[in-house]
Amino acid sequence: MSDTLDAALRLVRAQAALVRRFDSRLSGLHGVSLADFTLLLRLSEAPGGRMRRVDLAEALGLTASGVTRGLAPLERIGLVTREADARDARVAYASLTATGRQRLKEMRATAEETAAEVFAAPAWKAEDTGLLSTLLTRLGGTGLAGH
Repeated sequence: MSDTLDAALRLVRAQAALVRRFDSRLSGLHGVSLADFTLLLRLSEAPGGRMRRVDLAEALGLTASGVTRGLAPLERIGLVTREADARDARVAYASLTATGRQRLKEMRATAEETAAEVFAAPAWKAEDTGLLSTLLTRLGGTGLAGH
């Protein structure tokens, strides 16, 4: 097997393991998946805590219909609301509710704790996680706003 294929397969396997770990913690404590958390986090980083659905789809690397499917259960449980544009009825915004902002703070604390466990010393040094972030960015990975 080539080194590049081996590296790609290791990355895919590591990503799947991380998703399982985050999904388990977030669903067990907050009733949401990692995908839900990521969507809420991206909304929270937007000006006013709202984004056009098409922009949210692009930011998350999803299709518009994928975002709509992801938002539906979050709307049902009151974390997100749909807002129409006053000037253009074809444009829909997704917006965090007050409940969504509060619950996201709790979810973020769980995600921070989980990430700290994943990258705990002595197996991981601060410079290791910095280098990993840099390398993942080269592959098109994005993280938190401002990082």
